[in-house]
Amino acid sequence: MALALVPLAGCSFTGDSDDAEAPAVPTPPARAASLCRALHKELPRTVNGLKRGTIEPASDYTAMWGEPAVRLRCGVPRPRAMDSSTDSVEVNGVAWLPEKQKDGYRFTTVLRRAYVEVTVPGKYAPEINALVDFAQGVKKTVPEGVA
Repeated sequence: MALALVPLAGCSFTGDSDDAEAPAVPTPPARAASLCRALHKELPRTVNGLKRGTIEPASDYTAMWGEPAVRLRCGVPRPRAMDSSTDSVEVNGVAWLPEKQKDGYRFTTVLRRAYVEVTVPGKYAPEINALVDFAQGVKKTVPEGVA
């Protein structure tokens, strides 16, 4: 397993999360929606040892694991932080933009045809470890390129 770690200290606070709610369902364009549906079928049953949960509303664009939840949203808009940051981390062949949150980090794929966002609570520090379980599915279903 290859992990390329980049220090996360320079990341800025960009929001927070509410563990009681399911992630907001994105409305991706048609091309990204197709990729996200394919990714949904490849999502792991466990992430960082956490069991996948059931969320409402059910969607091919969202998923959650554990409590507090590690959350995935596929087909999100390009994060504004990508305009000002070139710092990324590579985990098993997938590049992610880290953004510090009030509690943990939000990671968004870079250089992929759809943006995949994963929010990891600080309880699971180092938060980057959760990304290992997403790498295979992202590489298989979301091709490299610009979204």
